Amino acid sequence: MTADKGSKRLEGKVAIVTGAASGFGEGIARRFAAEGAKVVVADLNGDAAREVAADIGGTAIVADVSQKDAVDRMVSAAEDFGGPDILVNNAGYTHCNMPFMDVDEAMFDRIYDVNVKAIFLATRRVVPIMRQKGGGVIINTASTAGLRPRPGLVVYNSSKGAAISLTKSLAIEFAPDKIRVNALCPVAGETGMLHLFMGEDTPEKRDLFKNSIPIGRLSTPEDIANAALYLASDEANFITGVALEVDGGRCI
Repeated sequence: MTADKGSKRLEGKVAIVTGAASGFGEGIARRFAAEGAKVVVADLNGDAAREVAADIGGTAIVADVSQKDAVDRMVSAAEDFGGPDILVNNAGYTHCNMPFMDVDEAMFDRIYDVNVKAIFLATRRVVPIMRQKGGGVIINTASTAGLRPRPGLVVYNSSKGAAISLTKSLAIEFAPDKIRVNALCPVAGETGMLHLFMGEDTPEKRDLFKNSIPIGRLSTPEDIANAALYLASDEANFITGVALEVDGGRCI
C-alpha cells in the first residue's frame, strides 16, 4: 500500500530535530514541517535556528546537546505542544581530517560528547514521554563512516560506529514500548562539515570523494530528509534497529 501523495504524513506530530539550523538537520526540519509536524529546531547557532523556525512555523531552542540542562529545555519546549512524538538526534561534530596521533583529548571528548553522549541524554529524556504516549520514533544521524571508515577520521568514524550500536541496542530494548529507533548513515554531503572530512575543499578532493560513490555525487540535505521522513512515518511502523545507508552505493 502506497501513501497518498497529497497527505501530510506527520500531521499532528511533534518533532525535535537537533543540529537543525543548517545542513542535514535543516533539511529534515523543513521536510517534517511540510508534512504537518510541529518542529522544535534545536541548534547552538541561535540566530540560524530562529530563522529556520520562523520559516517553518516551528520553535527555536539554543542548545548544546551534550549538556543535560540544554536537553531538558529542548524537550520541555516539545512538551508545550504535547510531544515529542519524534526525536532526531542529528547534531554532529568532527575533527579535520588528520592522523589519529594528532587528535588531542579535548577534541576526542567533544566528538564523543556531541555524537554519542547527546543520544544518551536526549533518549533518556524522551523515552518516559513516549511511553506515556504509547510509542514514538527516535532517529539518530550516524554515517557511512561508522560502517566503512575513511582514512584520517578515526575518532569521528568510531563515534558514528558507537551511534549505530546504540541505535540497534535501544531498538531492542524499547520495541515493547512501541518506540522505534533507527539510524541514518549518510555519505559525505553538501554541509558545513564537508571541508573537515576532506581536509580541504578543493575540486580535486571533491572528485576523490565523488569517485568513491557509485552514483557519482555527494549527498544532499533533501536525500537525508526523504529518508528521515520515511523512518518517522507510519509507513515504517515495522522498521526498527536499521542503519539505513543513504550513500549512493558507497557501502556496497
